[in-house]
Amino acid sequence: MKVAIVHDWLVTDAGAEKVLKSILEIYPNADIYSLVDFLSDKDRYEVLNGQSATTTFIQNLPFAKKYFRNYLPLFTTAIETFDLSRYDLILSSSWAVAKGVKSTSNQIHISYCHTPVRYAWDLYDEYTSSLTGVKKLLVLWSLNRLRKWDFNTLNRVDFFIANSKFVSERIKRTYKRKSTVIYPPVNTKKFILQETKEDFYLSASRLVSYKKTKLIVEAFNEMPKKKLIVIGMGEEYDSIRKIANSNIEILGYQDTKLLISYMQRAKAFVYAAVEDFGIVPIEAMACGTPVIALNKGGTAETVIDGINGVHFAEQTIESIIQAVLKFDTLSFQAKNIAKYAEVFSTDRFKKEMINFISSKLEKI
Repeated sequence: MKVAIVHDWLVTDAGAEKVLKSILEIYPNADIYSLVDFLSDKDRYEVLNGQSATTTFIQNLPFAKKYFRNYLPLFTTAIETFDLSRYDLILSSSWAVAKGVKSTSNQIHISYCHTPVRYAWDLYDEYTSSLTGVKKLLVLWSLNRLRKWDFNTLNRVDFFIANSKFVSERIKRTYKRKSTVIYPPVNTKKFILQETKEDFYLSASRLVSYKKTKLIVEAFNEMPKKKLIVIGMGEEYDSIRKIANSNIEILGYQDTKLLISYMQRAKAFVYAAVEDFGIVPIEAMACGTPVIALNKGGTAETVIDGINGVHFAEQTIESIIQAVLKFDTLSFQAKNIAKYAEVFSTDRFKKEMINFISSKLEKI
């Protein structure tokens, strides 16, 4: 069986790339396709086992390595340039346009949907509200064109897999299609249980606005006796450092070994983003560390209040403070938390994917 795997773009080793890595372990001889491939040598080895993807013309456009997202109006045309007619099975790993790759009636196309493209649907108003003038007109035209294309190419997908119930509902609402939930793979073997905890809280993510790390820092500014350590880099790094009080350490980027060490020793992991799924909180749980997280999106499904962590209801300073205070009144069993994290293991993901794909291929 000839298999093609289509991934939106390859620029870093993030959550979607962990899914891609596991799919490639299921189908090591599959060919990889992507709008662009700018992985570093380290990430290429980690994600693609040293392979390279077949890319589109966007790869060679001026300044594409740094600014390829500026070519958004060309994404739909570019993804349609792939000729995948020789393959029996197409697997798309899609949060933008990969699911719109052309297929034929003789093929099976299964799309692992991380989310319907956010800026064209759920975040459309947020993405466009601050724009003005000619730029706003151009962006509105591009996104409306993308929405139309996104909906009109749904018949190219035979079956949808959603990475959470949250995304499954979004697929139903946006695409009017059913999907099967298969949670992403988490390398729980890498994040090892440690039962002894130290007196500090941890937050780790890219320091960008939607992750709401700044909000967590602002909340801990109001709790000067509680220590918070923040790991990560991003556009908000400098502004977060400037507002952090003395009870907060902003460590910037740290390698995986050191990140795991902090996860193992933290009394709790704090996470405030609305995520489609959220792999990092599960990695913390694999270390036996409870999670204080927003009761929306993926963490509403993975964090069980009072069992492996504590929920807070809103992305506000007060809500986070109340959750931390509640956390301090509870006790948690590190072994039980780590055992629960195994529900999301890489082995489980591969087994569920193989079973799902096999069941669909049998009907050909």
